[in-house]
Amino acid sequence: MSADTLLWTLLLAAVVAAAAVTVTVLYRRGGDPLPSPGAVGTALGAALTALALGAAGGGTALDQAAAQDTGATRTVEVVLGDMAISPATVAVDAGDTLVLQVRNDDDQAHDLVLDTGARTPRLEPGQSATLRVGTVTAAVEGWCTVMGHGAAGMRMRIDTAGPTADAPAPADAGGAPPAPLNLSGEMSGDWRPRDAALPPAPGGTEHEVEIRVAETEMEVAPGVRQNVWTFNGDVPGPVLRGRVGDVFTVTFVNDGTTGHGIDFHAGSLAPDEPMRTIQPGERLTYRFRAEKAGAWLYHCSTAPMSQHIGNGMYGAVVVDPPGLEPVDREYLLVQGELYLGEPGSAEQVARMRAGEPDAWVFNGVAAGYDHAPLTAKAGERVRIWVVAAGPTSGTSFHVVGAQFDAVYKEGAHLLRPGDDGGAQSLDLAVAQGGFVETVFPEAGSYPFVDHDMRHAENGARGFFEITE
Repeated sequence: MSADTLLWTLLLAAVVAAAAVTVTVLYRRGGDPLPSPGAVGTALGAALTALALGAAGGGTALDQAAAQDTGATRTVEVVLGDMAISPATVAVDAGDTLVLQVRNDDDQAHDLVLDTGARTPRLEPGQSATLRVGTVTAAVEGWCTVMGHGAAGMRMRIDTAGPTADAPAPADAGGAPPAPLNLSGEMSGDWRPRDAALPPAPGGTEHEVEIRVAETEMEVAPGVRQNVWTFNGDVPGPVLRGRVGDVFTVTFVNDGTTGHGIDFHAGSLAPDEPMRTIQPGERLTYRFRAEKAGAWLYHCSTAPMSQHIGNGMYGAVVVDPPGLEPVDREYLLVQGELYLGEPGSAEQVARMRAGEPDAWVFNGVAAGYDHAPLTAKAGERVRIWVVAAGPTSGTSFHVVGAQFDAVYKEGAHLLRPGDDGGAQSLDLAVAQGGFVETVFPEAGSYPFVDHDMRHAENGARGFFEITE
């Protein structure tokens, strides 16, 4: 018999003894006839014996654990990093006592929580903690609780040779998939479109900008509001524009609730310091020289990047090619993807990993420029810059009813005005950029789309309204 079983047996024996004394007292005081104290004691003693035997045979979970305790202790080193927990599976004999030595080898904070309730504190890069699991008699699940990390793959399992139990879903698990979007509806009355007009490059060769992380709510489709992660409160973030040789100094401030970083493709420098993840309340200075012309992507550099980009953390840097001719109007369209649901939830992350967005967007809103068309006049030359932010799909940008007589893609002119040929689309893979130019022949409504019709029919579309 285990110590726990013996303790419960003695406690029940005390209860039985007290009951027998009470019965005897009542009987002697002349109360109603009662069974004799001996009979009561015999009956309760029999019940006590049955309880004791049942407990000794493994009647409670506590006693089962005690009965199976092997007395052996196993210590395992666990490493957190690169959106993984290593080892992902730890196998122990049922009844062994397990101790986890947990170390964070990543550049951002993590923790480890078990479904038993045991947990480490939030570990900063380089920190360690001892997690005492205790005696293991059934399977145990563990995960990182930092937003989105468990859903992205930071999971582990402790297996035994004994009975297993279904583990609960991680704390950040999402619910049912959201309903399909109704893109034919109306935007809310207070909605204002992102101004797609692109101002010319400012004067001077030094440009300073402050970019702050802001977790906010936006209308991302007609009548649909969503929590998003942003740079300066908008999707995409602020546009940087300059010329070859210009220097950009970016003050990056994390006003969010989790770690974020920033990566400018327009710069060429070691990423170790300027692209590192900074924690809420921290800031860094990112300085780069624009050595090459092009339409460049920037985005959050914190892993898992698919979550950060997919929740709105991207923008564009336009570095003018030397000798770029002026035009009547310039617009910038950054194409991205929309994943409904709370940022970092398991259901949202599953669709990101499968590359199955709920919609595709230009400048952060699905079908937004259906409701707020871009404008120009017939005969004007219009330049349209396009950047594909992804995180999983590119674009084939096309304007219905128009032909392009200038195409610039990834730093090279593929077509110039006056050439014999024309172009019908600008094809960009994820993280590529460029521009096209056209002269609209007459007044009318000209749809623009990603000619991958899955994307167009699910939000990557808008209109040019052309007047005389």
